[in-house]
Amino acid sequence: MLNRSLTPAVLLALLVSLIAASPRSAAEAPKIATPPAVETVATKAVPATRSAVLPASVAVAVPAVATPATMAFAKGADGLSPKVLAMALDAVACAKARGVSGRDDLLTVIDYSLPSTEPRLWVLDLERGEVLFHELVAHGSGSGDNYATRFSNVMDSRQTSLGLFRTAGTYEGGNGYSLKLQGLDEGFNDRAEERHIVMHGAWYVSPEHARSQGRLGRSWGCPALSEASARPVIDTIKGGTFVFSYSGTGEWYQKASSSLNSCAAPSQGGGGPVTVAR
Repeated sequence: MLNRSLTPAVLLALLVSLIAASPRSAAEAPKIATPPAVETVATKAVPATRSAVLPASVAVAVPAVATPATMAFAKGADGLSPKVLAMALDAVACAKARGVSGRDDLLTVIDYSLPSTEPRLWVLDLERGEVLFHELVAHGSGSGDNYATRFSNVMDSRQTSLGLFRTAGTYEGGNGYSLKLQGLDEGFNDRAEERHIVMHGAWYVSPEHARSQGRLGRSWGCPALSEASARPVIDTIKGGTFVFSYSGTGEWYQKASSSLNSCAAPSQGGGGPVTVAR
């Protein structure tokens, strides 16, 4: 088991050294999916998987100090891009440097550059190198169809927000068992609580819905999970773990990328092909 004294910043340094030392060519490196100009409708959803343990026996270059967790990171965490994971770990380290408290044992990553028909939410056990959940997750109805291309921090936009969140408590509401999320990126997600952006289950999140409609159903901006996976995921990550929501282009991405290694929170300004309304 990974020592609890290894912070996300240390894990990030190990990850960078793993990727740099890997003998794989650039052509073999994982790529981040970019939404096409014309949406491609998926005909078959990839089923979500749960409790996938990444094998420590995979042949990859490792640093002097290796753990199952760092081995998992080097392999991209069951389909998760190493770049996205590095950005998530960096965001957590920077938040901690700003005095934000939170748990170090788990990390949830959502990659909204992937289509809704693919599982694009990962819950990672940072201590044991396990992918605890790999699930389908819906985006807001105002963010796009199969691909999310618009993001917002504005009331009633029904758009998804990007950046780093911290989980809080749970409650029973109109969408059933739900998890409160606290947005930590000023100007991008810090109105999450005011907007009632929470994690919850939804009937429209399923492989069957994706196959019949060419996309998942959409929320009012919440990261909605399947009804089957919502409670176990929520019960695992509630109470102060971090959730990192990513998109590979646009204003948030530009600011987040420029803040890497500087621990400067993304701020307003700039622009890009993806619209971020505030």
